[in-house]
Amino acid sequence: MEIKYQPHGVCASQIVIEVENDIVQNVKFIGGCSGNTQGVGALAKGMKVQDVIERLEGIRCGRKPTSCPDQLAQCLKENCQ
Repeated sequence: MEIKYQPHGVCASQIVIEVENDIVQNVKFIGGCSGNTQGVGALAKGMKVQDVIERLEGIRCGRKPTSCPDQLAQCLKENCQ
């Protein structure tokens, strides 16, 4: 399943996630801090959806109440649980 998500409160304008059998297959952030978002995507690849949510939910970017990793967790919560 491919999910296209419009994140809120971060620099990235879209997150595209592929999930199969409750496993994250691929994550691509459109916009945002390229190195950081590529790293987050690479680390999430191959992980169970619930594990990604547990590890990334609540991470903040500076003084913002959210971050690109947190938005990835929110997307997975909304679309895969």
